[in-house]
Amino acid sequence: MPRAEASLFPDLPPTSNRVRITPMMEQYLRAKQENPDAILFFRLGDFYEMFFEDAERAAPILEVALTSRSKKDEDAIPMCGVPFHAVQPYIRKLLAAGLKVAICDQVQDAAEAKGLVERAIVRVVTPGTVTEEECLDPNAPNYLVAITRGDAVGLAALDLSTGEVRIVPVADAAELVDELARLAPRELLLAADTDLDEQIRTALPDVLVSIVAAESFAAGTAVDWLRNAHAGVDPAHFPAAGLCAVGAALAYLHRTHRASIAHLRAPAVQGRGDRLHLDEATRRNLELLSTSRGERRGSLAWVLDQTQTPMGGRLLRDWILAPLADLHAIGERLDAVEFLREDLVRRGRIADELKAIGDLERLSGRLASGRVTPRDVIHLEATLGHVAALATFLAGVDVPALRACAAALDPMPDVAAVIAQTIAADPPLSTNKGGIIRAGYDATVDELRGLSRSGKDYIGQLEAQERARTGISSLKVRYNRVFGYYLEITKANLHLVPSDYRRKQTTANAERFVTPKLEEYEAKVVGAEDKLHALEQQLFHDLVGAIAAQQARLSRTAAAIARLDVLTGLAITAEKNRFVRPRLSRGRRIFIREGRHPVVERMAGRGGFVPNDCTLDPDGEQIMTITGPNMAGKSTYLRQVALITLMAQMGSFVPASEAEIGLVDRLFTRVGASDNLAGGESTFMVEMKETAGILNNLTGRSLVILDEIGRGTSTFDGISIAWAVAENLHATPLRPLVLFATHYHELTDLARTLERVANHSVAVREWKGDVVFLRRIVAGPASQSYGIQVASLAGVPGEVIARAKQILANLERGELDESGRPRLAESDAAAPAQMGLFTARDSGLRAELAALDVNTLTPVDALTKLNALVERARSRES
Repeated sequence: MPRAEASLFPDLPPTSNRVRITPMMEQYLRAKQENPDAILFFRLGDFYEMFFEDAERAAPILEVALTSRSKKDEDAIPMCGVPFHAVQPYIRKLLAAGLKVAICDQVQDAAEAKGLVERAIVRVVTPGTVTEEECLDPNAPNYLVAITRGDAVGLAALDLSTGEVRIVPVADAAELVDELARLAPRELLLAADTDLDEQIRTALPDVLVSIVAAESFAAGTAVDWLRNAHAGVDPAHFPAAGLCAVGAALAYLHRTHRASIAHLRAPAVQGRGDRLHLDEATRRNLELLSTSRGERRGSLAWVLDQTQTPMGGRLLRDWILAPLADLHAIGERLDAVEFLREDLVRRGRIADELKAIGDLERLSGRLASGRVTPRDVIHLEATLGHVAALATFLAGVDVPALRACAAALDPMPDVAAVIAQTIAADPPLSTNKGGIIRAGYDATVDELRGLSRSGKDYIGQLEAQERARTGISSLKVRYNRVFGYYLEITKANLHLVPSDYRRKQTTANAERFVTPKLEEYEAKVVGAEDKLHALEQQLFHDLVGAIAAQQARLSRTAAAIARLDVLTGLAITAEKNRFVRPRLSRGRRIFIREGRHPVVERMAGRGGFVPNDCTLDPDGEQIMTITGPNMAGKSTYLRQVALITLMAQMGSFVPASEAEIGLVDRLFTRVGASDNLAGGESTFMVEMKETAGILNNLTGRSLVILDEIGRGTSTFDGISIAWAVAENLHATPLRPLVLFATHYHELTDLARTLERVANHSVAVREWKGDVVFLRRIVAGPASQSYGIQVASLAGVPGEVIARAKQILANLERGELDESGRPRLAESDAAAPAQMGLFTARDSGLRAELAALDVNTLTPVDALTKLNALVERARSRES
């Protein structure tokens, strides 16, 4: 940039003095200075152009050619562009890359401009404020989240595409990060002076973080909005920190969205006590929305989702991530699912109507901002017809949840009638081409349309007349925006041009002429078309405004359709998969008969899955230890108990023949092994942090799922940690329900000293040296781990298997021989003939001996016990 311009635009980086700044480029630079952190789309004719660093940054993302402007200058200006009529796919790419886009459009009619056409930024599109369908995931919300941290942490999540606003109370930074992982926002707003910036960027590296002025976090902004837009809502009912966060989000929308936000609903405060809390580790371990590979197939959502509308799919996602902890609310959902499961005919009709509705929730959001097409509006009319049919199908149903849906469904016959009267039956996609308004609705539109058509007919007749008069068969009447209508004659026929023709333009191959009659009709036709398009656009704008004024009705209807869609989908899933209605109680006992893992069963087929029972009781079997070999089904069993509990509390039927679930308020899982390379944490550190999170946040209604605690470190350390964790879970007066799977057989001795610990194992049979997994959970500990047999099944070479058996025998005889040499190094020839029973490190024998009370043993009992120990020692030796 020349030095002369540097003072005008101090915030822009300097460029070469040899770049020539034209008035148009100066206009661009001023617009760029308004939003330096956004890629500026600058409208020039039929394209949005980008210049300088924006062009260099955007071109590879958009996959368009990087060219240059002012090529004659020594330093040409980098430049790239995209067509304005197909701009959304390009905006979507930039948003996906975590960038913002500022739209600088012409705000003045070019015909009225004297010199440079006036341009201004009309909108800044960001990942958290986009409303166009092409840029949104239909199955997930699009949250803009604002966070403030003062005396308390305030979090507000706003989905501009649907109008949802929620305030989420969080206790501390750790809970904040966990909540953000659940919300999965597209964009975060943080104050410039916050100390959360780095922590959040580390936890959510792919989310755009926008830093805004600290004064934006003003509760007064939210209070004023509530009083103006939601007069019946008392701001005093909301936490102050939450209102500050809402205020920041509203201020940000004012600067970027620059359109109506009348569709935003009053904030809903998410309570802690009415939801089953799932931390981020639990959501990940249970593969609720996607698998560990990031695929939807194989997740719980994949099994449960039978919704017909995008808004129903988004609501189901919310129900899965935040199940209920309110007995009455759960019961109402289950009543509705049961009714729809049994009434096959009604359910089928409801599903058919839902299929035709589409995303009414997001259409409502676009109506508020005026960013809808004529086809969107005509689709709304059809949708309202389907709403009326749904209301009919629900009439007289005496099920509270369905009755509430029916009461909220508003077919809006007044709105449907106005749309039908105003919009043509098959309107164009854009408002720029006319043909929007139905014939007979407006007399002026009909008159101008008739005049336009008759004028065009006259032009066609004139062309034929002039060809006959001049004898020029190639004569054509043409039109362009610069010269209007003209008669085009090739140079070979110029000698035949009549004297009343007036030359207008010369081209390489032809001459263009006009006549008085042609100019007269041009004024009529072009004037009529311009007036017709302007009038149709105004009438359409007025109609959209009238519909948008009914936002409250539209929002209620969309929410009711989403609920009805989820309930209907859960009923379809229940029948399709033979799920049963669970019984929920205020007690704390969990009883599941013939429970199944919903995803594994779906993958394997019903005949390929072995069901299992589960009983957990804080006064009985509070802790179940489960042993058995790898691949036998321990992890599947753990997860299926957790998923059945979660499904029951979200209001779904469950995969079992019978299930009784005492309300759970927190579900913890420590499953699987993974590291956190970005955070510099090993697998064992991640495991221990998750374990610490469980032990430090237990409640009296917690369900804890632990799989292989302590395996990330040495054997003795791991056993010690696992034992201590189990003792702690047993000793706490909260008495959480625990499923504890382990390969440490030493832990089965917990049942000898802790009264509420019960041993279970996965049944296994050996047949001709091979292992057969029965997938059945049975009482009692596993006799061995079968690790070597599993390795053999996996294809480990025979010589490795044989050597492993030798090493196992050495270990079972003791760690060291009499000379202090490690028995791991011994071969068959070096193995001693006999093992010292009391010097062997056989923790099972030692524990059994330690548990004997010699004062109570009779002589016969003592001899019997001694004989059993001798036989065990000899069997180990052989």
